[in-house]
Amino acid sequence: MFGRLEGIEDIFLPFRLNKPYLSGISNPESRQPGKAPSFAVNWCVGDAGLEIINTMTGKTEQGEKSRLCKYEFFRRFTRLYGSLPCFTAQTVSERPKQYQEAKNSVMDYQLTKAQLFKAFQKASFGCWVKKPIEQDQFELID
Repeated sequence: MFGRLEGIEDIFLPFRLNKPYLSGISNPESRQPGKAPSFAVNWCVGDAGLEIINTMTGKTEQGEKSRLCKYEFFRRFTRLYGSLPCFTAQTVSERPKQYQEAKNSVMDYQLTKAQLFKAFQKASFGCWVKKPIEQDQFELID
């Protein structure tokens, strides 16, 4: 993905084009998208262990939501809200109640996302496929 975006311009801080040290495929012809695995594995520094996700449902093997789902990211964002300058300088004065409201309120995120979409168009990769807006219209349950 990062190789396709090397020409991206005007990325707003704190965003940047990361180049992770991962082993890619050596032969693009060997990729077989019809044989995608039914699971994915994620881990983060500080986590007790790996999390195995069913790729069809996005949930763990136990049927629980992933620690990397939108709900969990929003929960963590609201915990940090008001504590970090990058959140308080651009966001609305009141803590966002909906996930969509939080994303829309951070202008550097919105401007960088627009640059990403332009880079895809410029490189002839087509338009970013958008999911239904309803997926982002949720609130945290206390």
